[in-house]
Amino acid sequence: MSTDRQTGTGATLDVDHSDAAYRTWLKEAVRKVQADANRSADTHLLLFPLPEDWGIDLYLKDESTHPTGSLKHRLARSLFLYGLCNGWIRPDRPVIEASSGSTAVSEAYFAKLIGVPFVAVMPRTTSTEKIRLIEFHGGRCHFVDDSRRMYEESARLAARTGGHYMDQFTYAERATDWRGNNNIAESIFRQLRLERYPEPSWIVATAGTGGTSATLARYVHYMQYDTRVCVADPDNSCFFEGWTTGDPDVSCDRGSRIEGIGRPRMEPSFVPGAIDRMMKVPDAASVAAVRALERAVGRKAGGSTGTGLWSALKIVAEMVAAGERGSVVTLLCDPGDRYLDKYYSDAWLAEQGLDIEPYTAAIESLLRTGTWPH
Repeated sequence: MSTDRQTGTGATLDVDHSDAAYRTWLKEAVRKVQADANRSADTHLLLFPLPEDWGIDLYLKDESTHPTGSLKHRLARSLFLYGLCNGWIRPDRPVIEASSGSTAVSEAYFAKLIGVPFVAVMPRTTSTEKIRLIEFHGGRCHFVDDSRRMYEESARLAARTGGHYMDQFTYAERATDWRGNNNIAESIFRQLRLERYPEPSWIVATAGTGGTSATLARYVHYMQYDTRVCVADPDNSCFFEGWTTGDPDVSCDRGSRIEGIGRPRMEPSFVPGAIDRMMKVPDAASVAAVRALERAVGRKAGGSTGTGLWSALKIVAEMVAAGERGSVVTLLCDPGDRYLDKYYSDAWLAEQGLDIEPYTAAIESLLRTGTWPH
């Protein structure tokens, strides 16, 4: 053991963590995660059809084409690199995450890639397809009956096993390089470069951790764009209330029905001061929008995509009413085949007491007349 740190008694102490086997493993693990990014092409910007004479273009950034099928692939990659380079993720020790689904799917993939165990702590109501995908990638699912217990249960499991609690809700906003480095914001602006409105009027995001909206808003401010960022929040989530009241301690007592977004508390990675606007979106509106997306472009998507699309369409209606021209971007977060038993099931809608017909009619009215019904 080398000795180079002076103690108060005159002795020197130095604990050496540079074990050669660990450093070799770490270098290989980081290489594998970076190689995954190098193999991955950029995701597409899809056009949602609007009447040409409106002079407005609506795009969806299709994050469902990542290797694990969702926006969370970017986050999981960043979290693994952050945890590895901080020395938190160690060989043969489990990575544990509190997740309602898509983040856990992506983190299970990266855990398998570098050869460490993975445990997802999730609500018992998580869709069966997401559970199957987590297990397909070698992960294990640990269920809780109350989604508010996910955090403490994840920390408890990490302490008991000597593993690492990834804690996406704390580290999402800091693990991603928001100034660039091919993050989602830089990708969107690069892909719009040859469009007729290369600097969008609005980007609409949804919030689970809050990391994506923080990345988008920070990048816009850093690059000095005039683009504004709107966050759409579903029922049973406290982000909207916390943003409007400025209260960081708000909470709600029920979990979100829109998997992957909406939280019962203000998460540390949600950065309210960076964004320009929030909208509260009823769950029935989210489902109506995601079904309208399938009719318009032939693609099924998850409920969080519908939450963002509903808000984007409302912004389009406002632009039409004001005679404004420009572009709006929202996100296609993950594929709809993960939710066939939920958002595409009329039986599930009836069970939940959700009536999507008024919201479907509102979307159809907008696309037909250019006006948003009262």
